Amino acid sequence: MNVPLWVWLATVGGLIVLLAIDLVIVDRKPHEVTIGEAARWVVFYVAVAVLFGAGIWMFADGTSAGEYFAGYITEYSLSVDNLFIFLVIMSAFSVPAIHQHEVLLVGIVLALILRGIFIAVGAAAISQFSWVFYVFGVFLVYTAVKLSRSNLGSEDEEYEENRITKWARKLFPVTDDYHGNKVFTRIDGKRFATPLFIVMIAIGSADLMFAVDSIPAIFGLTKEPFLVFAANAFALMGLRQLYFLLGGLLKRLVYLSIGLAVILAFIGVKMVLEALHTNALPFINGGQPLNVPTVNIAVSLTVIVGVLVITAVASLLRTRHVDRREAASSASDESGNGSASDQATSTRS
Repeated sequence: MNVPLWVWLATVGGLIVLLAIDLVIVDRKPHEVTIGEAARWVVFYVAVAVLFGAGIWMFADGTSAGEYFAGYITEYSLSVDNLFIFLVIMSAFSVPAIHQHEVLLVGIVLALILRGIFIAVGAAAISQFSWVFYVFGVFLVYTAVKLSRSNLGSEDEEYEENRITKWARKLFPVTDDYHGNKVFTRIDGKRFATPLFIVMIAIGSADLMFAVDSIPAIFGLTKEPFLVFAANAFALMGLRQLYFLLGGLLKRLVYLSIGLAVILAFIGVKMVLEALHTNALPFINGGQPLNVPTVNIAVSLTVIVGVLVITAVASLLRTRHVDRREAASSASDESGNGSASDQATSTRS
């Protein structure tokens, strides 16, 4: 896929315009984002992403469009994983609801910049070193195993500040309380950072760690840097509205970590198979390609969507079953307490 410079510039320019519109409309006045408002923005961003994919289909080809959609869906689902950590960070720092969307906007802008750098480095590495696909593939399988064992979304999950936020606290004295939407303030002539600044650092550094997983994953679906960047950008654009829309539903996606682990493991195996199919390493089959099966983008897209649907349905059925069992248990306890109370009253009589 040959992407002219003007297409790159137009895409980046369009993303900047979208951010500017979001900034002017949503952040014009600090407020608590409602579910209705969040839903409208999520639909808008998903629609824009789909239209972009349709444009690729029309002006490029179906294979490129399929790679874009597979990458977009994967990155979007991995972004939901990010939301769990964002929720934990917001709770740990008791961020006021009216300022949460500002924090998420800064986190998304930082994520776009950092992922742009990661994509450039990853594309350069893949073009120069064929063995990078082996590394990416094994890393994704390792990440999948680790993720499958995680307790994603657990109520017991606590946030522990990383080295970057601890370094920021040493660099700037931090106030105990929030000062509106200020990230810095002056008290008795001395400059202080506010907790809002530390939260932004925490969100940004957390997304940096997520990029380490997501960038290899999408390179396993397409080697075209433009599609990698576009899929990442559109997946991130509606992320903060998705945060407010899902809300408590995040806790109900109990099997999300397993679903994401399956997807990452699938992409990891796919990458290793492709690396073996085009092998040039001298210590593997004498530097000759191996006749192994490869996975096309249609199969990849089907597996990714199928796993996500099964994961979502299974999660909701599981949480509904647990809710019903807890409700029945609560009703039984109340009934038992009522009977005991009646018996005690009858005895006293």
